[in-house]
Amino acid sequence: MEQKTIEIGGVKISNRLPFALVCGPCQIESKQHSIDICGAMIEITKELGIPYIFKASFDKANRSSVSGARGIGFEKGMETFDEIKKIYNNIPIVTDVHETHQCAETAKHVDMLQIPAFLCRQTDLLIAAAKTGKVINIKKGQFMAPEDMKNAVKKCADNGNDKVCLTERGTSFGYHTLIVDMTGFPVMAKTTGCPVIFDATHSVQKPGGLGTATGGNREMAPVLARAAIAAGIGGLFMETHENPDKALSDGPNTIALKDMKAILAYLKEYDALTKGKITDYY
Repeated sequence: MEQKTIEIGGVKISNRLPFALVCGPCQIESKQHSIDICGAMIEITKELGIPYIFKASFDKANRSSVSGARGIGFEKGMETFDEIKKIYNNIPIVTDVHETHQCAETAKHVDMLQIPAFLCRQTDLLIAAAKTGKVINIKKGQFMAPEDMKNAVKKCADNGNDKVCLTERGTSFGYHTLIVDMTGFPVMAKTTGCPVIFDATHSVQKPGGLGTATGGNREMAPVLARAAIAAGIGGLFMETHENPDKALSDGPNTIALKDMKAILAYLKEYDALTKGKITDYY
């Protein structure tokens, strides 16, 4: 199938192009914290020549425990996105939506709406997101086969929006464990034509593994990222924090900000070797 090229706030993403990076903190811990993380990542990606999209969540609705930190909320979240765009020359931003009523208003402040993995089959949410006209990033459910994501893409396309990316974030394997099927990347690309993104940090989660919180193994995120890039992807999704052990959510699978430059530098080298050699699959 013909591979799409989708533009997100000036960043082009395609399975044929050098990978774009979607990166930021798991949640907006404060306006200044997100501004600082975004600024640091802009510096790193500019130096390395990697197209960059900032990500952060204003509400983490899917928590292991009712006491888990959820973010600063909708109003303050939108204010944060507006401020980041003002400071950093309209940097493209993606954030996730969990309810249909959030889509239209959130779309006024960001460039891409993300559908969480657990909600990837929710028809009303997909339709509401599609009708905003924004680029949609649908995370593949931990329970979904790669080829079945074509149905989620069709729900958007049938409502006038074919600007869809798909993100792999691991498949449930027993309890508290995720695995990544690397054959899923070419399968999703081949069956949908959509740019495929790999979420390296959520793929090393141990869902609910800490009892009232999610565990993870951040050391393995770069390992899986290398393998995904070798398989051929259009984008890489990673969460970062200056002190992951103190992050309000997903710390165990978050990459330290100080390590991001070195990791991205060698991932770019892997990507350069891969691109142009995957036509047999796509």
